[in-house]
Amino acid sequence: MHATETLNEADRLMVVCNSCRYCEGLCAVFPAMEMRRAFTSGDLRYFANLCHGCGACYDDCQFSPPHEFNVNVPKVMAQLRLESYAHYAWPGACAGLFQRNGLVIALIAALSVAVFIAGFVAWSDPGALFAVHTGPGAFYRLMPHNTMVAIFGAAFLYACIAIVMGLRAFWRDGGEAAGRDFAQAGHETATLKYLDGGGAGCRDSDTKAPDNRRLYHHLTFYGFLLCFASTSVATLYHYLLGMQAPYAWTDLPVVLGTLGGIGLLIGPVGLLAEKGKRDPLTQDSSLWGMDVAFLAMLFLTSLTGLALLGLRSTPAMGLLLAIHLGVVFGLFVTMPYGKFVHGLYRYAALARYSRERRTQTD
Repeated sequence: MHATETLNEADRLMVVCNSCRYCEGLCAVFPAMEMRRAFTSGDLRYFANLCHGCGACYDDCQFSPPHEFNVNVPKVMAQLRLESYAHYAWPGACAGLFQRNGLVIALIAALSVAVFIAGFVAWSDPGALFAVHTGPGAFYRLMPHNTMVAIFGAAFLYACIAIVMGLRAFWRDGGEAAGRDFAQAGHETATLKYLDGGGAGCRDSDTKAPDNRRLYHHLTFYGFLLCFASTSVATLYHYLLGMQAPYAWTDLPVVLGTLGGIGLLIGPVGLLAEKGKRDPLTQDSSLWGMDVAFLAMLFLTSLTGLALLGLRSTPAMGLLLAIHLGVVFGLFVTMPYGKFVHGLYRYAALARYSRERRTQTD
């Protein structure tokens, strides 16, 4: 017996699937399952994070509902993924944040925006918030650069430590890999190899409903990376070249941020639309709040950033800067306790799977 009912149900399903093995060619979950005859709780959490929730096994399975065996791997794995995030959360006292993630993120984002607006007013005066500030260092007339770096540096550092500690606990539950395994996992993560089950399976590609999740995932993921690259390059501009923001439209930080921002506008909206089209029987409705909250934060980060870029030479700049910084701060502090972690756990699971697969063939 395992510690939770979800783990017990996942164990039952893996026993059934391991006896049938009809879906072994669909994705990484079933070959990893076939390497075992019994399943520890760590194994089951590992399988859950290998699962991309494509639903191919549900469509192909002869034992899916309304069969009495009630085999619904995508839904149970989705439930177990949420449990695994909470199980590995650091510090442990924050595990409960996953259960009401949507509400928590909404409250933190609203509070962060309010604090930044109040801080801008307290630092200077209410009139400065709506004054026109232009030229190098315009942003820092509302908030000193060193203060901005200290606040966001601390938030980002905390997020990194919390995420690394969670991944460390997940890895100690059975992970082991070499450098080439991480490279292979990187390729499979970057291309979303298993998002459609690794192939069409038994579903006729002509009748299969179109699924654009890969496109929208890529727009979201690479949009986020471009925005991160924009911030990194801007940091180099500031400290190495002595160039202060805001930068010209043709400068590299603005080009990268604009392209990334467009990706973060289109990607999250597309993912939400595609999520609404999927079979509700294969999904866990309790995850909707976390999914929507994370995508909304990414969308708002992009929207406020692009609005700030377009209106930075107008009286709206001060208020937009406060709103944008508040949203970004909220995103940073909630990253370890929301949907952001799913990509990192999936990457670690794929690295472990690469090692197991290689060990079997060597």
